[in-house]
Amino acid sequence: MPDVDSAPLPFAMVGHGWRADFFLRVAAALPGLLRCTGVVTRGERAGAEVERRWAVPTHRSIEAMLAAGAPLAVVTSVPWAATPVVVRELVARGVAVLAETPPAPDVEGLRTLWADVGESGLVQVAEQNPFLPLLVALGRLVDDDVLGTPTSALVSSTHGYHAVAVLRRLLQAGGEPVTVRASAVEGPLVQGPDRTGRPVSPGEVPALHTVASLQFSRPTGPALGTYDFTAGQWWHPLRRRHVVVRGSRGEVVDTSVTWAGEDGRPLDAPLARRQTGLDGDLDGADLDTFTCAGRTLYVNPYRGTRFSDEEIAVATLLERTLRWRRGEGNPPYPLAEGCQDHLLSLAIGEAAATGMPVTTGTEPWADALERQ
Repeated sequence: MPDVDSAPLPFAMVGHGWRADFFLRVAAALPGLLRCTGVVTRGERAGAEVERRWAVPTHRSIEAMLAAGAPLAVVTSVPWAATPVVVRELVARGVAVLAETPPAPDVEGLRTLWADVGESGLVQVAEQNPFLPLLVALGRLVDDDVLGTPTSALVSSTHGYHAVAVLRRLLQAGGEPVTVRASAVEGPLVQGPDRTGRPVSPGEVPALHTVASLQFSRPTGPALGTYDFTAGQWWHPLRRRHVVVRGSRGEVVDTSVTWAGEDGRPLDAPLARRQTGLDGDLDGADLDTFTCAGRTLYVNPYRGTRFSDEEIAVATLLERTLRWRRGEGNPPYPLAEGCQDHLLSLAIGEAAATGMPVTTGTEPWADALERQ
């Protein structure tokens, strides 16, 4: 009989496309760790393309996919409106889900989905940003109390619920009410790359720039989050990624760390990324570690794969979800987290559109956030 603990962690997928390919790509690069048992596609043509590219079986229904294998969890990669429908069907069958972001399109959809499946404990959300290596390293500094009590943070790199997820992680915020103020202005920006690659002849195009403040009323004290995003910023070479975390004993600005020593004297050190494969290093091009002042904050668990940071984050989220289902760890990103992050993202959009403050309430999933 095969050793279950050493066998690849099985998962399946519903849907295909650009986002789904991340999961299939990391599984193909880690065959000893991850195994896709099947993918549900709507039609034969789409299924044939998935089979050709990834050498995994495809099915036209969830029932057929589950009958053909026994995945620990199913990743959904379908449009926003379809996600709650697919999640409900899988949970009704007792199957764990790693649901695409956001888990539902609007506030009422989030509340209804939570009422239907929230207490099942079967739903995680595929929000990979908190698992990006740099952000994991920053999170370690916060958790290890290097910065003291976190009081404010700024994220300028990604949009909506993705950025909110990072802000809440760095500020250790839960499901408490949040007051959001936002404004947006459109201005010209040289066209950047998109999912298809770089433009051949980039010209200036309109780009919406949104800035929002989120005032958190945490039990440990108030905190301020700043959201700053320009449309297309994800991959844009003319818009750098910024993160700032300030606490009672220090701060991080991008990769520069300042903190108070035991005698209160300020100390400084870079948050250093070690990349192999440079100059005479023959280990190959890989992220190795993030360190600060002799402290190792992050070690790449997938050395040798040549993964991008985004792929490392996706692989980490998928592996942790599957190990959680096998009883080997905590749930990585539960539905309650995804609901709260999208709730605040929607509040940012409303505040920017109306010019008026928006204060969120205590939602049904708030108790679950406190229990985590």
